[in-house]
Amino acid sequence: MIKKCLGLIVGLLLLTGCSEFALLSSGSSLALSNNVYAKAYSGVDLTTYLTTNKDIKTHAYEYVVKAKEVKDLVIEVLAHDFSE
Repeated sequence: MIKKCLGLIVGLLLLTGCSEFALLSSGSSLALSNNVYAKAYSGVDLTTYLTTNKDIKTHAYEYVVKAKEVKDLVIEVLAHDFSE
């Protein structure tokens, strides 16, 4: 437990490259919200941003774009196979 706490503290101290605005906006949403689910989402969103430099919405958007590309490719291949 102590190793986890020390690792967290050291990790937070080393995160100097993070955008101050992103940290402030995520932290303020944690403080202003009274809904438990909104607080949990904000906490997970902040953690996701700190580890991947993308928020949850960006991950979801990229997933949808990739899925559309795959769907279009499958439709193109199927249409080509049946046109012959």
